[in-house]
Amino acid sequence: MLENLEQLVRENSQELVINNAQIPNEQNENVIQAASGSIVDVLKEKVGSGGIGDVISSFTQGGNGSGLEQITASFTDKLGALGINAETAKSIGASLIPMVMSKFFNKTADPNDSSFDLQEILGKLGGADGKFDFNDVKDLLGGGGKDGEEGGGLLDRLKGLF
Repeated sequence: MLENLEQLVRENSQELVINNAQIPNEQNENVIQAASGSIVDVLKEKVGSGGIGDVISSFTQGGNGSGLEQITASFTDKLGALGINAETAKSIGASLIPMVMSKFFNKTADPNDSSFDLQEILGKLGGADGKFDFNDVKDLLGGGGKDGEEGGGLLDRLKGLF
């Protein structure tokens, strides 16, 4: 998933990042990784807290919502840490993140596109029902599987995602 997300960011960053005179060429790759990293970090946090609906509702509410704002803020902060001025960082974040997230959700909804399977992602990160409960925590930590099978543990669950 991470490689597919980075590719999606790369495909949509030509004008905003690569052809942007405010972004030094040697920072282009770091900016792309910062964007995909911010998306993954916030999605993980939202799934873990049961708040993935915040991110999804950002698109059903015309692009507004705490999930999208949180991803954009995370990305903007990462750009600042790379030495990119705040105005440029905000401008890139406000354009790139909504565009990439919109395409990400369109791909997850397209039955002909298997590059992003949101149900699989949510299932692996948040249990079969998309929410964490005691049994999910026990299984994630390796504390027993179903029908006598051995539990896989957190690393085994996550390694297939990236």
